[in-house]
Amino acid sequence: MLIVRLIYVTVNPDQASEAERIWKNECAPLMIRQPGCLSEKLLKCVDAPGEYISYSEWESQEKIDAYRVSDAHKKIKEHTRTLRGGERPVVKQYQVGS
Repeated sequence: MLIVRLIYVTVNPDQASEAERIWKNECAPLMIRQPGCLSEKLLKCVDAPGEYISYSEWESQEKIDAYRVSDAHKKIKEHTRTLRGGERPVVKQYQVGS
């Protein structure tokens, strides 16, 4: 069953360009190569500078679980650790209705 995983992230607006660069050059390439990851996009809020959503589609919960304990996930966390925002990222998962 297809699962959409959304990660809501806020960074300081003065770090927005750096956040986008890190995601494009470091994080997205790692994530999209993971088994079961069908697509990955970074959504930039037009109303709130520094607010983003990492949008990814996955084949199954099992594939997400495997990714979350992978070296790629650890590297993504390392790349984004320097970015500061007001709140911790919030992760939500949705099943695509039939």
